Amino acid sequence: MDRIAIIGCGGSGKSTIARQLAQLLDAPLTHLDAIFYDEQWNPLPQEEFAAKQEKLVTSERWIIEGNYAGTLPIRLAAADTVIFLDLPAATCLWGIAQRRRRYRGGQHQADGVYDRITWSFVRYILGYRRAMRPRVRNLIQEHGRHVRLISLTSRRQANQLIEGIRQQAQPMT
Repeated sequence: MDRIAIIGCGGSGKSTIARQLAQLLDAPLTHLDAIFYDEQWNPLPQEEFAAKQEKLVTSERWIIEGNYAGTLPIRLAAADTVIFLDLPAATCLWGIAQRRRRYRGGQHQADGVYDRITWSFVRYILGYRRAMRPRVRNLIQEHGRHVRLISLTSRRQANQLIEGIRQQAQPMT
């Protein structure tokens, strides 16, 4: 697990699991939401956003967290592991409610990026499994046949994955 792409619906826990893995594996972490904007907080043109990712994936070790299906093939081609957080919509909605309460202004506030919970975002979450999951699975099939795919369908499975990695990372005594 040297080059890890973490994908899934908003509110599924991508950022949380990414931070935990980065700490356990001592790997550099990039949140795609934090590099999607220019200095004036405007979304980058697709080509520039893709170029940033192309540069990131040339490193020997990395964890990149975020969806952005339009550039997912870049990450899939370079990854050795993909963690797909395929959680139910209700779990993801609960996740964004908790995130809103915890961060009150934006998950990546330190980077100047603010999460905005809008009705369109809620609709996206409600329709993710129907609309986006098949697209993501097709992209994995097309560009990531070589990866170790870890598909997690519950918070419990995510916690078990982290705990297993934590135990492996601890030196034998």
